[in-house]
Amino acid sequence: MTISTETHPSARKATRPVKIGGVTVGGNAPIVLQSMTTADTMDIEATVAESLRMIEAGCQIVRITAPSKREAEALGEIRSRLDAAGHSQVPLVADIHFTPNAAEVAADHVEKIRVNPGNYADKKKFETHEYTPETYAAELDRIRERFTPLVLKCKALGRAMRIGTNHGSLSDRILSHYGDTPLGMVESAMEFLNICRDEDYHDIVLSMKASNPQVMVQAYRMLADRMHKEGMAYPLHLGVTEAGEGEDGRIKSAVGIGTLLAEGLGDTIRVSLTEAPEAEIPVARMLAEQAVAALSAEDDVAAATREPDGFDRYVYSRRVTRPVAMVGGQQVPVVCHDLTGRPLTPAGLHGMGHRYQVDLDKWEADDAACDLIFIGDRTCDFALPGWLRAMQDGATWSQHGGSVERHHPIWDWAGFTAARQSAHGIDPQLNLLQMDADELTSECAARLAEETGPVVLGLTTSRANALASLRAAFFRLVHAGCDLPVIVRRDLHGASADAVQLRASTEMGGLLLDGFGDGLWIGGDVGVEGGLRFLNRTAFGILQATRTRISRTEYISCPSCGRTLFDLQETTAKIRSVTDHLKGVKIGIMGCIVNGPGEMADADYGYVGTGPGKITLYKEKEVVRRNIPEDEAVEALIDLIREHGDWVEAPRRSA
Repeated sequence: MTISTETHPSARKATRPVKIGGVTVGGNAPIVLQSMTTADTMDIEATVAESLRMIEAGCQIVRITAPSKREAEALGEIRSRLDAAGHSQVPLVADIHFTPNAAEVAADHVEKIRVNPGNYADKKKFETHEYTPETYAAELDRIRERFTPLVLKCKALGRAMRIGTNHGSLSDRILSHYGDTPLGMVESAMEFLNICRDEDYHDIVLSMKASNPQVMVQAYRMLADRMHKEGMAYPLHLGVTEAGEGEDGRIKSAVGIGTLLAEGLGDTIRVSLTEAPEAEIPVARMLAEQAVAALSAEDDVAAATREPDGFDRYVYSRRVTRPVAMVGGQQVPVVCHDLTGRPLTPAGLHGMGHRYQVDLDKWEADDAACDLIFIGDRTCDFALPGWLRAMQDGATWSQHGGSVERHHPIWDWAGFTAARQSAHGIDPQLNLLQMDADELTSECAARLAEETGPVVLGLTTSRANALASLRAAFFRLVHAGCDLPVIVRRDLHGASADAVQLRASTEMGGLLLDGFGDGLWIGGDVGVEGGLRFLNRTAFGILQATRTRISRTEYISCPSCGRTLFDLQETTAKIRSVTDHLKGVKIGIMGCIVNGPGEMADADYGYVGTGPGKITLYKEKEVVRRNIPEDEAVEALIDLIREHGDWVEAPRRSA
């Protein structure tokens, strides 16, 4: 059964309702799901057909690119055909970059105009400019003169507008004045918003998109707080731009969108996947439904816990913890898995990144290989790889005297009271104390702050809004001055694989973005062999998306639209197939120049469509080769990576 995406009125942050055709965004309206067509807008048949598939999948707002007046005029015919098909209540949005005259034409035909402050009246050349108060004011006057005609036309026609700031396309003016920061994104939007307000125009939705979920979350928080401070409450459109494809795109989107929805921010969402647009809708719907379930549940404990002094919602800072074995301190967050009920054999570890080579009698590990396994009441009768550690439950650990053959330490797993006692006087390397977030009261946190032994907390929750509950528990630890490292555990049994992935990404990813958590433990009954592989990929994907542990290549790939100059899905797959072993390398794959240059600043290498069949390569934000024939471009990208010393040959995989 589908859950309504309407939350309790007090759950989401209050915003003013904005009418967009037959859809209301904000106020007490349900969270609205939207996507964007990928067909060439001038191919009206293809654009209408794609729009119908999106609507059938549940898309409530359809966005279509309008790069010039020709495409803007074509929107009229597209609108007419969708009306004739019985979808007059589904609003269309014209996506505008660079061309104010196209925006004014599009306003005659569609219900909403999306403008990007970074390129509506400015250009991006990565040039630094010095401004005096007078020269900056003159620039704002120039923007006002360029933007006001569209504002007045939208007001007269009853059209809505999205002021959509994009981290990758901040103007040189904003970058020179505020830097490449969430503050710069907010100020860019506020400049345009203030022009609208001066004209008494308020049918506005705002967005703060970035390909980095950390930047995206910080910018939306800052914008929401800024509006609240100034007595505004415009609805928010949430999205992680250029999220990518497959699991990576879903995890990255859930980390950003899910975190903000769990905090009560967001009135409409778009999941930007490098896939067919209708594939975005089920993911968006699940994120909305999960947010409704979380926000509808009261959590007095979390609400009553104040933020610690010095905690900054706009800046990443990892909680300071002591190192205990391989957990905590300056070490990357660990990944733990539960093997109870699963085969405890060398082959059984394969899905978690550990491969035993029988002929060589040795182990090898993937970059995404888990660090800890919980084996319950069993003992391990084979030698584990030296980098992997096993944990038993407390009773079994005590029974075996706190040690095991072959010198592989077995660590205690027990409840709070029992685990504080060293069994038989033996001091193990690590005691993992499992606790529910509600049990971690302020008094308990104070006692834990006095703990001097090798203790790691295993923190979980039974609350529906797991992110709020767990974050509050971390706040209590900080208030108490407790520096014990924490492994966050989420048992998501009974949920589908998709739900496990999106919930874990939201709940754990949101904590990691705030600097909380020294390890992840995801539990779910999603199969045995394949299930462990899936849970392991998900855990490392969350760490990758939050950039707290890098174990793979990162792809910043746009979801495609009518501006795209090559097949993005095919090209992304081709590039991934030859570069997915380059751990830590970030590759941007952009279908056109709209956000390409800016996103390249966050990537190490960029592959951008700049003409039919032509590709331009970037090293960070600098163009290094222009107009390469598309059939030569992937090999040219590999050559570029080699030239800068980041290429390694793909390792040979054992069977």
